[in-house]
Amino acid sequence: MTADDSRWAALFPDLFATRYESYADCSLSFTTQTFPDELVARLHLVARTPYGAVIVCRSIQNWTFLPGGTREQNESLPGLASRELMEEAGARMTGDLRIFGAHVADSVSGAPYRPHLPHPRAYWAYAATDAELVQPPTNPHDGEHVVEVLALPATEAADRLEYQHADVLRLAQAMQLI
Repeated sequence: MTADDSRWAALFPDLFATRYESYADCSLSFTTQTFPDELVARLHLVARTPYGAVIVCRSIQNWTFLPGGTREQNESLPGLASRELMEEAGARMTGDLRIFGAHVADSVSGAPYRPHLPHPRAYWAYAATDAELVQPPTNPHDGEHVVEVLALPATEAADRLEYQHADVLRLAQAMQLI
């Protein structure tokens, strides 16, 4: 763990704790170190609207999460961010993509989730960007079914987010990215 990771881990111990994620059959640890773009398999976004709110999605299963998802074959990270924002939030990316951390996913499985994704090590990255809500989410058949898109003040958004996304948002705030 780097000095930066140690500093952030002291503030966000749950986010930096190593754990096994059964649905992905992998061990996860969090880092703020840089990593090769080509090893990013997933990307989630702390997207700030022109009014300073953070975009939060709610699925049909009632999960609340930051928009994002799995990388398609030959997709750039800005392309992935733009696509996922439109699919899950109906938002258009208006700013630069600023990657600030990732879960390092070390797979136990014998094969990648999709053939084009890195394996056995991949990065589930998190980035900050600016975006504006322009339409309802497109909700493609093979993605999350989003039933509500909210633009909330960062503190309220963090209180509503589930899983590790609340701490990811709080880390982005602490890093002064939003």
